[in-house]
Amino acid sequence: MKRDQIIEMQKRIGVTPDGFWGPRSIAACQAHLRQLGPKVNPWPSSSQAALQAFYGSPGDESQLVNLNCIEYGVRYDSQPVRSIRCHHKVANSLERILAGLADIPEGRDVLTRYAGCYNNRSMRGGSLPSLHARGAAIDLDPDTNRNRQAWPASATMPIEVMEIFAAEGWVCAGSAWGRDAMHHQATA
Repeated sequence: MKRDQIIEMQKRIGVTPDGFWGPRSIAACQAHLRQLGPKVNPWPSSSQAALQAFYGSPGDESQLVNLNCIEYGVRYDSQPVRSIRCHHKVANSLERILAGLADIPEGRDVLTRYAGCYNNRSMRGGSLPSLHARGAAIDLDPDTNRNRQAWPASATMPIEVMEIFAAEGWVCAGSAWGRDAMHHQATA
C-alpha cells in the first residue's frame, strides 16, 4: 500500500496520519472495526469448545444451507456462483454482508474473486478444524490477500470490505492478525 493510501486509511480509522502502518494504526483499525459491530456480538469466541457448542461438529453437513448469491455478482474463476454453502446460523448475516458488498465498488470487485466458504479441512499449518469446516468463514480475493501476506503493506483487501463484515460482528483476519486478509469468520 502506498503512503498516501495509508494516510487516507489512518484518517478513516481516527489515527493522526503519518503514513506509517505500525502499532498505533493497527490498534486503531481493530478498535474502529469493533466499534462498527453489534453491541452484543452474536458469534462465539474462537475457542474450539465455544465453536463446538455454537456451530456443532466440523464437517456436519446437516448444519449447512445453500445461500443463493447469484444477484450479488459472486464469481469464481470468472464463472457466476449460484450459491454459497454455509452454516445455517451465519446465512442471514452472510446474505446481508453480500448485499452490502454488492452496493460498493470495492465490494463488487472482491465478490468477483470468491474463493470459498464451506470446506471440511484443518486450519492451514495446523491440526485443529478450520472455521471453513463449519461453514462459518469465507475467503475473497486470495491472489492479493494470501495467508502470509501482510495487510495492508502488500495485501489489498479494502478497509470498506472489512467494515461491512465488522458491522455483522465478523472477524477480518487482515486487521485481526495482520495477514490472511482474504479470510473473514463469524467469531467474536
